Amino acid sequence: MASRHLAFYFPARTLILVLGEVAILLGSFVLATILRFGSDSYFVLNYENGIYKITFVTVLGMLCMYFLDLYDIQRMDSERKTYLHLVKVLGVLSLLLGLLGMQFPGFMVGKFVFVTGLPILACLVFLWRRMFVAANRSKRLVQPTLILGDGDYTPLCKEVEKRPELGFKLIGYVGTQDCARENHYLRRLGDMAEVEQIIATEGIRRIVVTMRDRRGKLPVETLLNLKARGVQIEDVADFYEYVTGRVPLESLRVSWLLFSRGFCPSRALLIFTRIVSAISAFFMLFVTGPLMAIIVLATWMDSGFPILFRQKRVGKQGKIFTLYKFRSMRVLDSEMARPAEKDDVRFTRVGRWLRKSRLDELPQLYNILRGDMSFVGPRPFMVEEEFDLARQIPFYEQRWCVNPGATGWAQIHRPYCSTLTDNEEKLSYDLFYIKNMSIGLDLLVLFQTLKILVLRRGSR
Repeated sequence: MASRHLAFYFPARTLILVLGEVAILLGSFVLATILRFGSDSYFVLNYENGIYKITFVTVLGMLCMYFLDLYDIQRMDSERKTYLHLVKVLGVLSLLLGLLGMQFPGFMVGKFVFVTGLPILACLVFLWRRMFVAANRSKRLVQPTLILGDGDYTPLCKEVEKRPELGFKLIGYVGTQDCARENHYLRRLGDMAEVEQIIATEGIRRIVVTMRDRRGKLPVETLLNLKARGVQIEDVADFYEYVTGRVPLESLRVSWLLFSRGFCPSRALLIFTRIVSAISAFFMLFVTGPLMAIIVLATWMDSGFPILFRQKRVGKQGKIFTLYKFRSMRVLDSEMARPAEKDDVRFTRVGRWLRKSRLDELPQLYNILRGDMSFVGPRPFMVEEEFDLARQIPFYEQRWCVNPGATGWAQIHRPYCSTLTDNEEKLSYDLFYIKNMSIGLDLLVLFQTLKILVLRRGSR
């Protein structure tokens, strides 16, 4: 299970790209050291901590690439954008190296090593990216995939198109003639009786079964023979989950929730998460104490009391708790509570800055320390809004089987929801998290949240 959701974030092709660029970063500065010091380079690298300094710069370079979206395939949807962001990465890395050299002269690996290494790095990374893009588009490296069954495949086709790094190519579908009216993205290849012939002709290596009613209709023996010959057979719900990182609500069945793996985090995991959350929250409250004191003073001087915003939210098992935040809006007794909007007139001067920087969320560390929340989990909503959504969206109560979180898998994909459809999609991400809950997934969410905070995306 862990490898599956990690593969959503880090497909094999992305891992190859990352490892290649780690090798290039290391190699560029090692080569620059050899060019600068010649036969003395071995001494510089091994006895003057040169290799450790270069390793640190490699980590710094990879962080620059990550924070500037070089591994976000959906954002890097053209070569021009990719190369533009690569130039930005090299510029930021040059600036950071310059600042480090000024503040810590002993950090430099001799004179001009990093200056020499940067042009080498630029040439090699540009060349590597071109090679990777060409290989990624190669027909030999895609996995021909067949849809088996009836239904509208358009949403699935669109999702697969967004993730070219996964290496899937939807060739067509096997289904009835009536199904052809619903599908414009895929061509009909034949009916159920022709499956084996189609597999051989088209070179299919994966079959995604979309049939809802399979009794007496699914060619079980044929599929078993194909599986024995190395063709992968997969249910559409699992395939969709792997491609999108969310659960398909439109085809969700009670039996799937009941019998699928997941939706039952181990007691040991829950206890470990609770202990780590409490210790981390206590430490962060101690570290951020002086900053929170400044925020308290600034809020009081700007708009007076109250300093804290309190609101009832729905937590684990539907339990109501009080959530704490720094107040960022004016108190309007005559107005019903409603979510914040962009450029909301209710924002105070300090509050607008708090919202942009997300510092208004700091008091939630107290909620985490108390056990009302965890660092990662489904985001809790207002009581009225939460129960209203539970009445309209099937399986919504499943969000309440774990502690709500200050951040979550849904938050890093859908920061704000304004419509019922938005909340349905957010629930599909929450269910994916609950189904695949693990330490690794929590770390992924926290790391992505840090990126969002640094780049100040999605705040209101």
